Amino acid sequence: MERNIILVATAIILLYSCKDKVRREEVIVDMQPVATEQVEIYGEYVGRIRAMSFVEVRARVEGYLEKMLFEEGKRVEQNKPLFMIDQTVYKAKRDRAAAQLQKDLAQEAKTKRDVERLRPLYEQHAASQLDLDNAVAAYESAHANVAMSRADLAQADLELSYTVVKSPTSGYIGERTVDVGALVGPGSKSLLATIVKSDTVLVDFSLTALDYLRSQERDVRLGEQDTNRSWQPTVSVTLADNSVYPMQGIVDFADPQVDPQTGTFGVRAALPNPDQKLLPGQFTRVKLLLDVRENAVVIPIRALVVEKGGAYVYVVHADSTAERRFIEIGPEVNNKVVVERGLSEGEIIVTEGYHKLSPGVFAIQAKKEDEQAN
Repeated sequence: MERNIILVATAIILLYSCKDKVRREEVIVDMQPVATEQVEIYGEYVGRIRAMSFVEVRARVEGYLEKMLFEEGKRVEQNKPLFMIDQTVYKAKRDRAAAQLQKDLAQEAKTKRDVERLRPLYEQHAASQLDLDNAVAAYESAHANVAMSRADLAQADLELSYTVVKSPTSGYIGERTVDVGALVGPGSKSLLATIVKSDTVLVDFSLTALDYLRSQERDVRLGEQDTNRSWQPTVSVTLADNSVYPMQGIVDFADPQVDPQTGTFGVRAALPNPDQKLLPGQFTRVKLLLDVRENAVVIPIRALVVEKGGAYVYVVHADSTAERRFIEIGPEVNNKVVVERGLSEGEIIVTEGYHKLSPGVFAIQAKKEDEQAN
């Protein structure tokens, strides 16, 4: 009997000993503490560059083109003469208007003297009321003719000035559309050249409605400058040779409505372009700073396990036991992922070897190569 009791006790001790070994199973993994960082979140889009302004140079009077006073493709300054139209007709019209004005001024002066001579005679009853009224009417008519002649002369001067076609703005002028000697004038024959102002360029691109909603959630309103915010929605562009343009721009306009056919809305940014590296009409890749998360909880993407039930990581407690922790994840940035909920700064997570773990198993930090060498 005593022998049976001893055997049972021995079996129980061995059983608990085996369970303790299973419960204390240790797995070697890599782990690190959870950190917080300032995370910049970007969106990438396809954009198209256009000039800040695109101005057409047109003829405002009819005549034969006599001179071209610029080099095609070069920069021109505002009010610089570009073309000369034959002035013969317009000079003659101006001279005629000037002569008519002198004639009307002379007539006005005569009628004024007539009124001044008749008024005292009328007061002395030496001239009739009719004579005075006729003199006053003649003076007023002459005065009106002078006003008309001044307007005709001003119009003639204006038309004469239009024979010298000047640059309406500063920028780079394109190829001329007419040759010297051609008849130009208002209408279909008026376009002479175009000027592009591209010291500053505009970049047009489209954001998804989802990006828009996310920016609204973070109180980021594209196209509006918020001086209370430490950052602004800056834009950088990548050129066709995959080089990044060194200057950044700022979003200065966002369309107030979403295109129902594409589900996107238009956004515009202005970029400085002093060296003319950005050419109007070219396509480019646009990188837009959508948000800046300060003190965001981030973990390496390699530590994350994503399954149908959600995303989780293994958290190692102070007693080295591993816990499977489901978390809510945010955007991915530079091989890291932002954790919206479920983890706190300083907690220890497994970054490699989590496939060998199960809840309750002891996780042991793997020795680094330099430690093994020592």
